[in-house]
Formats: sequence, structure tokens, C-alpha cells
Amino acid sequence: MAQNENLAELSRAGVAVWLDDLSRDRIHSGNLQSLVDEHSVVGVTTNPTIFAAAISGSDSYDDQVHALAVRNVSVEEALRTITAADVRDACDLLAPVAARQPGDGRVSLEVAPGLAHDTDATAAEAAHLWWLVDRPNLYIKIPATEAGLGAITTSIARGISVNVTLIFSLERYRAVMDAYLSGLEQRLADDPEADLSTLDSVASFFVSRVDSEIDKRLDKAGADASLKGKAGVANARLAYQAYEEVFTSERWQALEAKGARRQRPLWASTGVKNPEYSDTLYLSELIAPGTVNTMPEKTMMAYADHGSAGTPVQKSYDDAAAVMKAVSDAGVDLDDVFRQLEEEAVQKFVDSWDELTESVRTELEDKA
Repeated sequence: MAQNENLAELSRAGVAVWLDDLSRDRIHSGNLQSLVDEHSVVGVTTNPTIFAAAISGSDSYDDQVHALAVRNVSVEEALRTITAADVRDACDLLAPVAARQPGDGRVSLEVAPGLAHDTDATAAEAAHLWWLVDRPNLYIKIPATEAGLGAITTSIARGISVNVTLIFSLERYRAVMDAYLSGLEQRLADDPEADLSTLDSVASFFVSRVDSEIDKRLDKAGADASLKGKAGVANARLAYQAYEEVFTSERWQALEAKGARRQRPLWASTGVKNPEYSDTLYLSELIAPGTVNTMPEKTMMAYADHGSAGTPVQKSYDDAAAVMKAVSDAGVDLDDVFRQLEEEAVQKFVDSWDELTESVRTELEDKA
């Protein structure tokens, strides 16, 4: 099957194309396989909001829910069994990609977001989900809260591949990279013969939500309208600059010599929320080697239809720094923006998780 040329070109530029969506219908209908075959898709990300939409919007789960209901399993166990089944099937579908392209062919499954501020509980659930899905091309998603950082290090040290999610600021991103390197170092300290090459990680840096919040604050401050829609890309570009620094450092080189693999930046929240902006903005302007872009299908199809490369990330660091300085000078408190975005993002997933739990609870009662 012919690959879409725009997305194939994105892949050749070093951007791994991942789909930010998963459902049983998508797997069983052949849709996911066709995206792999025709749209360069080499990975899948999920979150509680995605699963809530998938399970409530389909009867594909009825038989499994009935089997769980007659066994009187708890809602929590049912929820994990259902989502793990979808992720396991997607991992199997993407296994040939994983064999061909280490680090890709991966599917992400998130720890319960209510644990985001509990280091030990997050690490324990990460280990449980890793065991439950039991596929080498799985990523466990752990939020980059302060409590999450320790769970990232622990999980990596245990040999669990991690997708670190909900990163908004450069400061937190640097802490995430440090947590990854610390985990690798701890793994080697525990076992000097440990094979680091089977471990993988991505760091999900959120983009469109940064623009949404900063644009609101620029309006409120009466700032120059030309600053709007610039901060999300600028912030992400500076994150890539930080990535280049860390993954050329002596500390990293010592780990790389032991077989460690880079933790790639992953651009997340790449669906444009403001209709006045180009619908491919967060793809076109974030093209750099060794990155991942996880995108909603609508955004993917927009790029397939009319996407084109913008300014290469590595040639834009000075401009990006100038944008963030201008936003700050206009009266936007960036530290407050990033703190609020993290709090809202965790809460949004907690709300989706609660919605998902209630949906499964209702289904269990109906199918019992």
C-alpha cells in the first residue's frame, strides 16, 4: 500500500508519527492497521479521556463486560482488564514496527490519574500495568508531577519503559530528563550487567494548551495580538534545545556506552484549539530529528492533505527565546501558566477517569 507522501516526508525528517487515539473498533475494523500501512503511523497513545469515549461509544465491549459482570469483579479490576486488553492487542498489531524500529511500535497506557501526587502508588501501579499487559512494546504513562518524577526513576530502574506525560515547562522537562537518567544509573547500580537497550522512554511535552492559556492572558493584558499563537511552538522548540544539551552531555554518553537509548521528546496536545490557526501548526513547526508527534486522527489527515514543513526547530532557538521573553514582558506570569496547566491537566484526567469508572460500573450492572 502506498504511504501518504506528506506523512512519509515527516517520518523521513525524523518525526515518528503516532496516533493519539485507540478503541477496540479501531483495532478490529482494520483502521489502525491501515493507518500503519498508509499514513506512516508507528505508535499509539491513550489516556483516560480516550478510553471513556471508546467504551461509552461502542458495543464492542459488551461480551467482555458481561463476562466480567457475572464474575462479580470490582469496577477497578474490570476497567483495567478492558483497557489492558485493547492496549495488548494494539501492541501485538504494532509488534512488527517495534521489531523494525526500536522505540516505535509502542502503545501507551496511563496509570490512574488520581495517583498523580503519590510517588509510591504511581510506581506500584506502573509495575502492575507492565505485568498485566505483558508486552515489550508497551509504554507506561506517568505524569510529570513532582511526585511523578520519583516514580519515573523507580520504573526505569525496574526495567519498565515510560512515557512521561503532562510536561509544560522547560524546568519540569529538565527534571524529567534527569529522572530518566537517574533511573538508568540506578538500574546499572543494581545490576552492572543490565541490558539498557531494551528500555525506552519518551517525554510528552504539551503544546496547544500552552497557547490556549497564554493567549487568554495576553488578551487580558491588552498585549500585542501578534504574540498570540506563538508561545506553544516556541516553548516546545526550547525544550528540544534542552534535549540536545542533555543528550550530548558526558553523563549521557556514559550511559549510551552501556547501551542506553535516548528519551525522545514527544509533542503532545497537537490538535489546534483555535480555528484561526493553521490546523497543521503543531506538526509543521515542530519538525526535528529524533522526535515523536502524537496526533488526533483529524490533525493527521489535515497534514496528509496539505501539511508542509515550516522552520526547522534547530534553526529557531533565538526566535523562540525572544517569543517567550516578549510574552513574559507583556505581563504573562509563565511560572503561573505552567503550574495552572499541570493542575488542570491532572484534574481533567481525574474527571475522565471518574467518568470512565461510572460508565463501566453502569455497564457491569446492566450486563450482570
